[in-house]
Amino acid sequence: MLALIGCQPPEQTNQSPIGDTPNVDIGAWGNTEPSSFTLAAQQDVLEQLPLADQQDFKDANRGLIASLSPLKTASLRESETFVWDRPAYDFIKGDAPNSVNPSLWRQAKLNNINGLFEVTNGVYQLRGFDLSNMTLIRGKNGWIIVDPLTAKETAATAFQFAMQQFAARGDNEQRISAIIFTHSHIDHFGGVLGILSADDIQRLNIPVVAPLGFMEEATSENMIAGTAMSRRAVFMYGKNLPRNERGHVDSGLGKGPAFGEFSIVAPNTLVGKTVTELTLDGVNFQFQYTPESEAPAEFTFYLPQLKAFCGGEVVSRNMHNLYTLRGAKVRDALKWSGYIEEMRQLYDGADIYFASHHWPMWGRDRIQEFLKQQRDTYKYIHDQTVRLMNKGKTPDDIAEELQLPESLAQAFSSRGYYGTVKHNARAVYQGYLGWYDANPAHLDPLPNIERSKGYVALAGGADKLIAEARRAMDKGNYRWASELLNHLVFAQPDNALAKELLAANYDQLGYQAESGPWRDVYLTGALELRHGTPEKGINIATMKDMLLLTPIENFFDSMAVRLKAEDATDKDWRIRLHFTDLKETYLLWLENSVLHHAKETNSESDVNATLNLTHPLFASMLTGEAGLKDTLFSDDLSVDGSRIDLVRFFSLFEKPATSFAIVTPE
Repeated sequence: MLALIGCQPPEQTNQSPIGDTPNVDIGAWGNTEPSSFTLAAQQDVLEQLPLADQQDFKDANRGLIASLSPLKTASLRESETFVWDRPAYDFIKGDAPNSVNPSLWRQAKLNNINGLFEVTNGVYQLRGFDLSNMTLIRGKNGWIIVDPLTAKETAATAFQFAMQQFAARGDNEQRISAIIFTHSHIDHFGGVLGILSADDIQRLNIPVVAPLGFMEEATSENMIAGTAMSRRAVFMYGKNLPRNERGHVDSGLGKGPAFGEFSIVAPNTLVGKTVTELTLDGVNFQFQYTPESEAPAEFTFYLPQLKAFCGGEVVSRNMHNLYTLRGAKVRDALKWSGYIEEMRQLYDGADIYFASHHWPMWGRDRIQEFLKQQRDTYKYIHDQTVRLMNKGKTPDDIAEELQLPESLAQAFSSRGYYGTVKHNARAVYQGYLGWYDANPAHLDPLPNIERSKGYVALAGGADKLIAEARRAMDKGNYRWASELLNHLVFAQPDNALAKELLAANYDQLGYQAESGPWRDVYLTGALELRHGTPEKGINIATMKDMLLLTPIENFFDSMAVRLKAEDATDKDWRIRLHFTDLKETYLLWLENSVLHHAKETNSESDVNATLNLTHPLFASMLTGEAGLKDTLFSDDLSVDGSRIDLVRFFSLFEKPATSFAIVTPE
């Protein structure tokens, strides 16, 4: 089990939900029991979906060569911590417990299937070693690696296991002849330096193939808003939840991401058009370029000799996100759907489908039907959202009204295990019209705390609001009860009963959720209401390998959004940074409480100080690994001008907070 940050999960109890028991001992409560309304909701799912269909389980188990037991991967940074603990999910077997949506339970069982699999002759997949899959394609002289997982630790474990299995079958080849990154999300490249070094790639001239724009997107996504994204990812992926029937069970896309050491290497071969044909180690590839679909930089590919198609993450065995709950730019549903139709026609001879997540599919007719369903899932959400939007419906109206047609709703690959119809519909609206729904009352609303205090006063005080929330809970109206209690928590953050009642509501909403991220968000909210905000979040130092390949300008953009503007008033300092290893010089200056930067071709302008240092040392300073004052007064760098001015300048920038309150005001 992944350790909770700052707290331990409470003992599970067999008591009834708080709504039925007014005189509870707040300190004794952990997750509440599933209510009668939750039981009824789970029964509805059992009756609505063909959960007895075993075809996906047959596909997910097909071609299994071996499984690794126990599949646990230790952290490189903290040897006693596991970045991947597959046995923690061993409780997922048999029928769904009452505390888990039966449809999500089915997906969790499928994602539990792990090991090294043969997809077809010469194509193998390592599944269940991380959130994503690593695919191995046998070339003439070595292995072509597709998407080497999230973290160096999990990639090394997976690759070494595969090599052991191949050696046992008489294939002792361990050379890597090419690397393919299907897109710019970290779970598809972050483990690359766990299987070989950057020096080896350069020395052996190993092709590294990626979509056009890969490096810019991969290194920039987490720079500007990385702190907020990381904190929200803790909610989305249930990082701090126990792995059990009342906690995290699955993310829908896979078990969950590995929070280990992340890395990246720059591609030396870019694909920027459809169709691009390449031969890698004797294997013919046909690439489809699909930018601004599931990722800003992405492609799929076809192996014509094998009639095998890799869908990357443009298609998968669930509805994907048009907007991801961790926070990111909205994705274009119409383009996404169009790319799927394009691939359906381009690769209409494919007999085998495999992808960066989930399990393969065999048979041309099945693949064509699957692609049509994926295509129409995104286009239906797009078209019908716009239709309702043009009738004056708001995002909330549309999310409540829109439902997939039966032909799509009955397809497990279109179910909302990861994305959902509700939040994807809101994403389409946002993509066209933004955050404002045109209602003047929503143009300049009061801040959350002030608004919440007003609602509590309107209700007649805390006791009356709690009484109304209890009545809603007694009717199973957990969404309305959560709305009421959230106001009380923000108005009175020390009200223990309000927080426990709100947590109990989140429990029920989490139990009922079909989406893995929705479940994790609700249950993480409940956890933090009961035990407080974690003291620490995701350590930015785990990104250092990526940061070293991030353009210098991105660092300065990141610094600019950390400037304490109120302290920079009337400051006009000018600082020069000279990177001795890169032979590059940049000027930083303050103007109107804004940080600016520019690359210098000469160094003639007047500055308060010049800092001469290496790029890695600068990265260590920004990640907090190297303390500011100690570093500035050390022998690891040199300073021309005033060191005091340098200290004053850098003191204007906030250290990124790795954790902050979400379900409470502070």
